[in-house]
Amino acid sequence: MRRRTFLQRIGSILAVLGVTEAEWLSLGNRYYQALAQPSPRKLALLVGINQYPKFSALSGCLTDVELQRELLIHRFGFQGSDILTLTEEQASREFIEAAFLDHLGKQAKPGDVVVFHFSGYGSRVKLETSPDTMQNALVSANISRDSQDGKIVNYILEETLLRLLRSLPTDRVTAVLDTSYYAPSPVLGLKIRALQESVEAKLAAEELDFLQQLKTQKVSSSAIVLAATSEPKQPAREGLFSGFSAGLFTYALTQYLWEFTPATTIQVALSDVENSLSKLGSKQQPGDMENLSPQRREALNSPPTLVGKGAGRLGFPDDVDGMIGAEGVVSAIEEDGKTVHLWLAGLPPQVLLYYGVNSRFSLATTEQLVLRSRTGLTAKAQISQIEGANSLQVGQFVQEAVRVLSRNIHLIIALDTGLERIERVDATSAFAGFSHVSTVVVGEKPADYLFAKLQQTPSRYGLFSLSGELIPNTTGEVGEAVKLTVQRLAPKLSTLLAAKLWRLTENQGSSRLALKITLEIINDISPRVIMQRETVRNFKTETPIKKSLPTPIVPIGSRMQYRVENQSDRPVYLILLGLNNNHTAIAFYSWETPQEPNTVDTKPLLKEVVIAPGETLTLPQTNTASEWVVSGPASECEHQLIFSTATFNGTLAALNTAKYSTAEQGPIGRLLNSLDVVQALLQDLHNASTLKTEMNGTPADSHSLDVNNWASLSFSFQVV
Repeated sequence: MRRRTFLQRIGSILAVLGVTEAEWLSLGNRYYQALAQPSPRKLALLVGINQYPKFSALSGCLTDVELQRELLIHRFGFQGSDILTLTEEQASREFIEAAFLDHLGKQAKPGDVVVFHFSGYGSRVKLETSPDTMQNALVSANISRDSQDGKIVNYILEETLLRLLRSLPTDRVTAVLDTSYYAPSPVLGLKIRALQESVEAKLAAEELDFLQQLKTQKVSSSAIVLAATSEPKQPAREGLFSGFSAGLFTYALTQYLWEFTPATTIQVALSDVENSLSKLGSKQQPGDMENLSPQRREALNSPPTLVGKGAGRLGFPDDVDGMIGAEGVVSAIEEDGKTVHLWLAGLPPQVLLYYGVNSRFSLATTEQLVLRSRTGLTAKAQISQIEGANSLQVGQFVQEAVRVLSRNIHLIIALDTGLERIERVDATSAFAGFSHVSTVVVGEKPADYLFAKLQQTPSRYGLFSLSGELIPNTTGEVGEAVKLTVQRLAPKLSTLLAAKLWRLTENQGSSRLALKITLEIINDISPRVIMQRETVRNFKTETPIKKSLPTPIVPIGSRMQYRVENQSDRPVYLILLGLNNNHTAIAFYSWETPQEPNTVDTKPLLKEVVIAPGETLTLPQTNTASEWVVSGPASECEHQLIFSTATFNGTLAALNTAKYSTAEQGPIGRLLNSLDVVQALLQDLHNASTLKTEMNGTPADSHSLDVNNWASLSFSFQVV
């Protein structure tokens, strides 16, 4: 199909885009005009479908398209006119394939950058040419039609897409697929992006003919395919956030690329994205062609391929490697010249919902913007000083300066729709008996966990993650009343709220403290690096662990340690909190050696962990008495390492109030009063802020955290 024919067929789409392109284009131009070297042309085709005939609607696919479009324009210098979006009924099989041929195939030249994105349902279909196997496919908006031969489906085969990607004359091609192909039944928790396969359905003959035509063409390039899931039967899910829904993978990926510079390997980036997905309640393991399972790779009948220029990197322009990370961008300036509109896609997803009024962002000009209101990913802010208003420009990046968090944050439990009405009433009443716990109906508002029946034993209730995994030690007895099950959850609810609060401190991307932390397994030769994280705002380049696994694996019985490098010019104090593989709260304890060890009544006390400027500290110290040995069962562990330029006096006082037996006085041990400790920690971080006196408008029931005085980094690993 000729480009002119295609443009005529979707003229109404382009007319709509013509209005918005000019607006969006102006957002990114100023920054990228400053680049010294010319960049290649950058083309993108973005597809998102929420509404499908005869099937339950998805909610986040159009948001995914917006997230990608804003990212490409502002972070990677794409021209608005070079980004074509197809949404809802526009995204038919015919239009998607025609758009690929005409917008990408006819325009791309060697060295150009090409991005393809798809958000929507996936499924599987049987081909007459290979009746014994099912093929992965993307579900288009015109999903099917009836004929004399039965149901005909207008799917786009995954093989078709891969051949289209490799037909382009450039080796800088990236595809992002926020979809999946296997639909479990029943579905518990977040919506999944997969339709049940239909054995009777037949693929449209036009799609088979198109695929045969592509098979006759020469493969001229390689491509990166970033998939929402790396395992064949793992579902891709979408989440409900603060005023919007989005694909978990797209949101986590774009947020990562906003906040961190893209000079990193795919594997390291996907490791960070997977870590973010875990915090959103999903066990999705994103992957690229190199990390697909052997079964999926064999099904695709294609070896793994990477971008040719800068192999192993994310498939984005090389000329943006030195750009700064950001939490957002100035998208508009009101007539008064003092009020700006912000796009805040760079804030961590778990933080955005609780990002409070009077939070502050800094501009490259050192001026600060004060947050006044927020709806979803957009916000309004005002310049902190009138004389700085002249420096405001659309397209300027904004970086986090002060994070304001309410002191009254609740744990939100979603009640599953599979519960009977009387069960939901009883559950609501029972959860209301806990302070700082709220309930919602699943799918109506954002939530942290799900209360539902056990699928294998419907007469039992339990607490689940949002992706349907049972939280350990949260199930009631067979036939037990809802209220009794909820009441026995009291200790676990306190722990889960504490974990939610410490996750809200995470600021690896925005902290101004220069820190590098490495998780190591100790052996007789030399420590083996498992993970490494570092704050990035004070480093000119990233130095990631190039061979780190998407999910770090730690065998039971391993001796572990953290190596903490303080590369700042100030001493920093450290608190380590986390959840072990039983979902029990733990902490790192630095016990003070008693002055009189022979005195029976001497109570050991905790001491501050402090790292001097330029020094490196291992936790725990390398001696037999303070070893950290990983125990079973096989499950996931989560640690949060939180640093401050001021002492953790209140946190240590809260830790010291608990009574620990001699057997519990190891370096990593149970956290008995987790909620009290985390609330004290937030107050300590608030006290460390140097801007308290300047923030008179901030409510007294809020904590204000200054990026110059705190850092918080997350580590998750799998115990096997």
